[in-house]
Amino acid sequence: MGIADDAVEIRAQGWRTLAAVHGIIETALEKALQREHGLSVVEFTVLDALSRQDGWHMRMQQLARAAALSASATTRLVTRLENRGLLTRILCADDRRGIYTELTPAGRALLEQARPLHDEVLRTTLDEAREIPELAGLAGFVGSVAATG
Repeated sequence: MGIADDAVEIRAQGWRTLAAVHGIIETALEKALQREHGLSVVEFTVLDALSRQDGWHMRMQQLARAAALSASATTRLVTRLENRGLLTRILCADDRRGIYTELTPAGRALLEQARPLHDEVLRTTLDEAREIPELAGLAGFVGSVAATG
């Protein structure tokens, strides 16, 4: 195997490790959030992203990027959350074609109830991933970044 082949394999191994850590975390979060708060990971992500905005709203395109979803998947998700009373859509005053999404008081309350569980599951899952030799380095790095953020 030449140097170029080694570099490709190293990148591929890094990607596989990242995918493995992501999968472990997402599975643990999905089970816990769904069981305790009736939220999926992506629903939590959307509520969390909205909570971090000045004025508590985002354009739909920004929300799609934050949740790593397509525009159509974001629209379906926003509709579901809106039907549950967790967020609302507002027409943009500057551009009538633009739509903002904003948390409702019920959405903020549910997010605040769910956040401690999310943070605890994330912490314990990363701790468990550190015990798996192939994942230890990345899990340790992610855990250290999460601890400082």
